[in-house]
Amino acid sequence: MVTASELVRAVPDPELRVVTIGDLGIVRDIEVHGAQVVVTITPTYSGCPAMDAIRSDISAALRDAGFADISVKTVLAPAWSTDWITDAGRSKLAAAGIAPPGRTVGLALTVRCPQCGSPDTEELSRFGSTACKSLWRCRSCSEPFDAVKTL
Repeated sequence: MVTASELVRAVPDPELRVVTIGDLGIVRDIEVHGAQVVVTITPTYSGCPAMDAIRSDISAALRDAGFADISVKTVLAPAWSTDWITDAGRSKLAAAGIAPPGRTVGLALTVRCPQCGSPDTEELSRFGSTACKSLWRCRSCSEPFDAVKTL
């Protein structure tokens, strides 16, 4: 039997479909009391437009598994950090051609190309296909790619 925690953590992120909300580290807490489930999440940033979809997808996954009383709470503090992305999430992003963010420890001077691994890249735009990504190009293989912004 799949647990409520497993169900919630397996919900795909609506903007980065290759990772789950568990991979992204936005799931803060899951409390189960019989048929009641209280899920606490933190958005990747306070204005994230995907939060309504994430709350809805969490509720649907739990409801489909037979949970009747579902509450999804959003907390903003402490603020989410890209350090919360799991190693599995980072691997999934890279495999999908999206450069995972660097760790916030230290200073990253460049982003490695997720296609060829070259550090010879350049940022084309601070704004990518979603607010949490920027657009980059590899000077070695000439491929454009999204990179998750380090927060």
